[in-house]
Amino acid sequence: MELLTINNVWMMICTALVFFMHLGFAFLEIGLTRQKNTINILFKNIFIITIGLLLYYIVGFNLMYPGEFNGFIGFAGFGLDAPLTEGTLDLAYNQGYTYWTDFLFQGMFAATAATIVSGAVAERMKIGPFMIFTILYVGFIYPIAGSWKWGGGFLQTLDTPFYDFAGSTLVHSVGGWAALVAVCLLGSRIGKFKEGKIQAIPGHNIPLATAGVLILWLGWFGFNGGSVLSADPAATSLTLTTTCLAAAAGGVVAALVSTLKFKNLDLTMFLNGILGGLVGITAGADQMSPTDAIIIGAIAGAIIVFAVSLIDRLKLDDPVGAIAVHLVCGIWGTLAVGIFGNLAGGAQFLSQLIGVASYAGICLVSSFLIIFVLKKTIGIRVSEKEELEGLDAHEHRMDAYPDFRLNEH
Repeated sequence: MELLTINNVWMMICTALVFFMHLGFAFLEIGLTRQKNTINILFKNIFIITIGLLLYYIVGFNLMYPGEFNGFIGFAGFGLDAPLTEGTLDLAYNQGYTYWTDFLFQGMFAATAATIVSGAVAERMKIGPFMIFTILYVGFIYPIAGSWKWGGGFLQTLDTPFYDFAGSTLVHSVGGWAALVAVCLLGSRIGKFKEGKIQAIPGHNIPLATAGVLILWLGWFGFNGGSVLSADPAATSLTLTTTCLAAAAGGVVAALVSTLKFKNLDLTMFLNGILGGLVGITAGADQMSPTDAIIIGAIAGAIIVFAVSLIDRLKLDDPVGAIAVHLVCGIWGTLAVGIFGNLAGGAQFLSQLIGVASYAGICLVSSFLIIFVLKKTIGIRVSEKEELEGLDAHEHRMDAYPDFRLNEH
């Protein structure tokens, strides 16, 4: 009982840390975008976590963990039904945590996928269609996709099971694939590409973006540390060490490569390099040595610089670098499990490829169908006037930074 209590407390602390990541995402997104769209981005982020938890209670948890099912889709019923013993909570549910802690921890992950999309479509997507997309993607697509591995589905039953410790693919690339589709269907912001040339649209508050990244790094202690699913001292301490080393290596290498490539010390590349390292290590954080983690993070940091440049050259407008960070580094981190660490080998690498391809399939198809239908029916993009004047004024009729002046009489 004492061990269960210790494990459960650790899992609840990790749940709180993952919840705190939503503040980090919000800060990062508003910092890297323009002042006139701040309320819009904050509204979306608050909507995502609130509706995400409610949807995960109603259908998500039992879609993701349906029990016995065909390996592709199953459903254990609406709402939650905690296991009871003589009218009280069954503490034998799991050695590491209770049923309720399990639900809350997994629910925090569910909302992250839509948050990734929020940053990529910032400054030009209508709030209504985005909310509809979030409901469908977080409520149904994410948990069905999650069941394929974490719910005991077909990827878990491969001869060499697909491995994704904390979600490089199951969380980050699920959001990243949808972000890619959304950006393609939405188009770039006005002024981003002029006469074939890429135009920088600076964020309005880089200090806030920096705070967001540091909050996300802290939150990753819960994201990866909690994925141990207990307070096991050896596993949690190694996981937190590999997580931090990968983040540090990602940041340093992204800053170095960016400086060599663009001849300036770009703080935003430094910040996204840290995030790329974090996403990259997430699939195998418990399986890597510290040296492996540094290599994985360093490669992720280099990938960030070239991925951001490639996305720009393809005329895709991603204001916060979400596709490079969460999709490209998510794929890299997932494949790295078959190259480095305890699971390295040809069979594991093949399973990782199968997993990446499977999630690409469901995410590309489902997000395209949802967003394309919304585009053809109610429309997904604000008018040119609304975009130029800001979504805060037109979608919300509010100002994030009102100019207070003393009235003179």
